[in-house]
Amino acid sequence: MTDKLAEQIYRALDNFKIEVPSWGFANTGTRFGKFMQPAAAATVEEKFSDAGQVHTLTGSCPTIALHVQWDLPNGLRDVDRVHNLEQKHGIRSGSINPNVFQDPEYKYGSIGNPDTTVRKRALNHILDCVAIASSLKCRDISPWFADGSNYPGTQNMRDRIAYFEEALKEVHSRLSPKQRLLIEYKPFEPAFYHTDIADWGMAFLLARAAGPQTFVLVDSGHHYQAQNIEQIVAWLLHHRMLGGFHFNDRRYADDDLTIGSIDPYQIFRIFHEIVHYSWQTGSVADVAYMIDQSHNIKGKIEAMIQTVCTAQELYVKAAVVDHAKLASARQKCAVIDAEECFRGAFWHDVRPVIREWRRSHGLPEDPLQAFRESGYLEKITAERGERNGEPAASYA
Repeated sequence: MTDKLAEQIYRALDNFKIEVPSWGFANTGTRFGKFMQPAAAATVEEKFSDAGQVHTLTGSCPTIALHVQWDLPNGLRDVDRVHNLEQKHGIRSGSINPNVFQDPEYKYGSIGNPDTTVRKRALNHILDCVAIASSLKCRDISPWFADGSNYPGTQNMRDRIAYFEEALKEVHSRLSPKQRLLIEYKPFEPAFYHTDIADWGMAFLLARAAGPQTFVLVDSGHHYQAQNIEQIVAWLLHHRMLGGFHFNDRRYADDDLTIGSIDPYQIFRIFHEIVHYSWQTGSVADVAYMIDQSHNIKGKIEAMIQTVCTAQELYVKAAVVDHAKLASARQKCAVIDAEECFRGAFWHDVRPVIREWRRSHGLPEDPLQAFRESGYLEKITAERGERNGEPAASYA
């Protein structure tokens, strides 16, 4: 590997930051039940502690996404406590995620609900989240809406569009100049007939209607099978509307699997669109990267470390594409040459230089092995195991 290429990789790793989700460290499950883990975090302090471990070992996760109803149940009254946790664990609060899908009142939707009282309740909660984000100096507010309907004819879809437009404009009006509102989309689940924000086009139009500080958030699990996600990314980049990512992997739908476990080539292709945009325009795409995974089978901290390391590898592969050579082959329509240039970067083994980068930054060469040798897992398993209702010996 040339010195120039190694320098390129170092620069990419220095600039690559990926946010971990607080809920990724807690006990979660499926609609059929929960699989409890004795080491799972149950409090916001435990989540900060676990996230701090991931950042200490990988050097790439300085922020933790917070879910207000789960992590700051008392709203603004919890801000001082979170500030103290930031200082204690060496990471900052990241995106602030409202919860307008869990409570019984949202059975028929939140800001798309036909009931004015429910819409107002949901809007007030999101506005409270904007205030919390301001107090914590967090830039991004990232609501996800489960709004929709299960049966044809049961809801007025056009009215619900108008409700969304009205509410999101109100949220936008409360943003500080440096804050952003990120609009996520999902084609189905839990609404199976129609979902109010079902695809990137709907999210795009709602973001445009809300105001200039509103962008689209892409979840890599929120697409139909065989959908070309990197093409969606290209469109959003072209229109300067890509705000962020929720990264995971899936075999069928929103499976929340470890990034790259099913289709690493897809994640590489997505990263490449973003890296290539910066190369072609000379302007770095302002994209917030975040993991959105909840593991029931894998150990939560180990899965998060594994995810971050995989993301680093795939991002670096995208960064080492010879874009000048690729552009020349594309211009000539030299299909095989272009594809081989592209695929060559994907197949390039970047792990040795990533290990060198870690050494140069005082990080362990193998973060997962370092975690296993640290004793942290045994410590928190002993502390949390009895409370989580499972003996320590059952955890691997």
